[in-house]
Amino acid sequence: MNLREATAEKHKIAEKMPFNQRMMQKQLSKLDYLNYINQHFEIFTAIEANDLPHPSLNRTQLITLDIEELQLELKAPNVVLNSTKLYVAYLQNLSYQDLLPHIYLNYLAVMFGGQIIKKVVPSTGNMYEFENMNEAASTIRVLQKDEWADEVNKGFDFNIAILEELELNSLSN
Repeated sequence: MNLREATAEKHKIAEKMPFNQRMMQKQLSKLDYLNYINQHFEIFTAIEANDLPHPSLNRTQLITLDIEELQLELKAPNVVLNSTKLYVAYLQNLSYQDLLPHIYLNYLAVMFGGQIIKKVVPSTGNMYEFENMNEAASTIRVLQKDEWADEVNKGFDFNIAILEELELNSLSN
């Protein structure tokens, strides 16, 4: 079974999470979205402590622009969820080879899913802007292995937990 097929079920679960559904329907508040991109900032910071296959993949500076844009208006604290802390701790303990599936998962999601998402979020969406997008994607794809399936699915599990916690936080705001 190839990587896409082996991870399709978790991908579908993540896409159908209530938080993601509300995002696609333009129903997230600016605070909800700020909390969402704060989690991405933590994840990408952990990954970007290592070399990426292509310099255009770096996201932390672009996410910072989105956070600053929303912070000017909201002046809300930057929240890091427990589920995000668990994922970051997991990422920080991986070898570079074991980190590659998480680069595949997180960067291609923002790269390709992000082209749809940036049209519906309550910010400029700098996080979703890529220079040399096709070239950057191909540097991941050339490394991609079907054997990554278990690790990519673990990444999906962490992301699903983050989306669940974001939804709970959103409902309590």
